[in-house]
Amino acid sequence: MTSKPWAGRFTKGTDPQVERFTASIDVDRRLARHDIAGSTAHVRMLGRQGIVARQETEAIVDGLRRVWQEIQSGAFQFTSSQEDIHMAVEGRLAELIGPVAGKLHSARSRNDQVALDLRLYTREAIAETLQAAALLQAALVELAERHSDAVLPGYTHLQRAQPVLLSHHLLAYFEMLERDKDRFRDCFKRTNFMPLGSGALAGVPYPIDRESVARELGFAAVSLNSLDAVSDRDFVVEYQAAASICMMHLSRLAEEVVLWSSLEFGFIELDDAYATGSSVMPQKKNPDVAELVRGKTSGVYGNLVAMLGVMKGLPLSYNRDLQEDKAGLFRTIDTLVDCLKAMAGLMSTLSVRGDRCREAAEGGYALATDLADYLAKAGLPFREAHHCVGRLVRYAQDQEKGLHELTLEEYRRFSPLFREDVAALTVEEALAARDATGGTAPRQVEARLAEARRRLREEEPLQVPYLDPATFGE
Repeated sequence: MTSKPWAGRFTKGTDPQVERFTASIDVDRRLARHDIAGSTAHVRMLGRQGIVARQETEAIVDGLRRVWQEIQSGAFQFTSSQEDIHMAVEGRLAELIGPVAGKLHSARSRNDQVALDLRLYTREAIAETLQAAALLQAALVELAERHSDAVLPGYTHLQRAQPVLLSHHLLAYFEMLERDKDRFRDCFKRTNFMPLGSGALAGVPYPIDRESVARELGFAAVSLNSLDAVSDRDFVVEYQAAASICMMHLSRLAEEVVLWSSLEFGFIELDDAYATGSSVMPQKKNPDVAELVRGKTSGVYGNLVAMLGVMKGLPLSYNRDLQEDKAGLFRTIDTLVDCLKAMAGLMSTLSVRGDRCREAAEGGYALATDLADYLAKAGLPFREAHHCVGRLVRYAQDQEKGLHELTLEEYRRFSPLFREDVAALTVEEALAARDATGGTAPRQVEARLAEARRRLREEEPLQVPYLDPATFGE
C-alpha cells in the first residue's frame, strides 16, 4: 500500500514508471523558498483564526524554517517519490515534528498552493527582468553618449539609405526596451493577485482570512473566483509573450552586432572578453555572444507556443496538464535575463570605428533624398524631383563618381534648379535638417539622450518583497 497523502481510496501503490513520469520535483524544487514562505503565512493565519492551535502553529512554523535550513545547506534529499516541492516540504516537515504537520494542509489544496508559489516566483522574475532591461538601456545610452558625433548609414532593405547618428540608432533599441518594460509592468499587475484560499476549485469551508495572508505576502488583492484562480495561467503566458517580444528586440540588436563587427562592415570591434576564436582559423574573432542571443530567441518563442498549446483545451478548473507550466517559464526567465545581461556587457565594452562608419555614411549616394528635397524646396513637385535625382544617381553610377564629385554643370543637365550651393550639401546638413521630433538631427538626439537618462534615473523599481523563510513572519 502506498504512503501517498492522497492514497486513502487506492489499493495499489504507484507504479515506479508512473511515479517518475508524474513527478515534477526536479523542475519545481526551485520554488522551495516561495512554497515555504506561503505555507508559513498560511499556517499563521490558521492560528490567528483558531483553526489550528497556537502551539501547533508555532511548531509548524519552526519546522518549516528547519526544512528551509536543510534545503539551503544541501542536506535535503529530493527524490521522485516526493512528487513535487509541496509534498517534499510537507513530508520532511512530518518527519521533523510528527503528525501535527498534517494540519498545515487545512483550508488549502495543492491546486491553489502551486498557483500561489508560481505567482510569488513570477513577481520576483518580473522585477529581475526589469532590472536587467534597464542595465542594457544604460549601456546603450552610455555608448551613444561616448560617440554622440558618430554618423553611419541608416538602412532599409539592408541597403544604404540615409545618414543617421549612431546615437539615434542606438536609442531606437532603448525605445524598444522601454516598451518591453511597460509590458512586464502590466504583466506584474495581473500576476499580483493571491489565489491561496481557493482550495481545489470551490473555495474552502473554514473561516479563513485571505486578505491578511495577501497582505503578509505582499499581494495587491485576492483572486475573486476560485475556479479561475486555480486554473489561471494567463500570467505565465503573458510573461512569455512579453519575453518573446523582448527577445525579438535583442535578436535584432544581436544581428546588427554580427553585421557591424564583420570585415565587410567594420563599424565596431568587439571586446576580447565578449568574443571567441576559432579552433582552426587563428585570425577569427567571432561574435558568439550575439549569435547565441539570436539563436536562443527561437527557444523562448517555443516555450510561449507550448504554453498556449497546454492551455487551449483545458476545461475548468485544474488539470494535471498545468504541471507543464513551469519548465518552459523557468527556461524563458533564465534565458531572457541572461541575454539582457550579456548584451549589456557586450554593448558597454565594444569599440566604435567612427572613420569606417562615416565613410559608409558618405558613400552609396546616401544624400540622394536630400537632393530631391533640395529640388522640392526650389518648387519642383517631390515626385518629379525624386525622378530627376534618380536619373542623376544613375548617371553618377555610370560615370563611377560620387555625388560630391559631380560638377554644377553635370547637376544642371538634370535640372536648372540646381545652384552653386548644391556642392556644399554635406552629411552634417542632412542630419541637421531632420529636426522634427523623433528625427536624427543632433539637437533632437541630444534631447532624447537627456530624456533617456532621466527615465533611467527616475524609474522606480517594483516593490516585491523578498520572502526569506528563515525570518519570514517574525
